Amino acid sequence: MADLKADFEKAQKDVNTLTKRPDNSDLLALYASYKQATDGDVSGSRPGMLDVKGRAKYDAWAKLKGSKSDAAMKAYVDKVSGLLKTHK
Repeated sequence: MADLKADFEKAQKDVNTLTKRPDNSDLLALYASYKQATDGDVSGSRPGMLDVKGRAKYDAWAKLKGSKSDAAMKAYVDKVSGLLKTHK
C-alpha cells in the first residue's frame, strides 16, 4: 500500500508535465479515479442538465461507486502512465 500511495502521489505530479492536453474521456477517467481514491463514493446530488461539465464529472465518478480506494489509485497511476507515453 505504501508503494501504491507513493506511486499515486508521483502520478499527481507527473500529470502536470504532459505537453498535450488529454481528451475529455481521459480527463474524466483521471477525475473519477482521483476522486474515488481520495474521497470515496460520489456524494451529493447529480447536477442539472444545464451543467453539462459537472454532470459528466459526476457520472464518471458515480460509475466507480463501490470500488476500493486502492483500485482507484491504481487506475489513476495506470492512466497517467499511459498518457505520459502518448502525450510527451
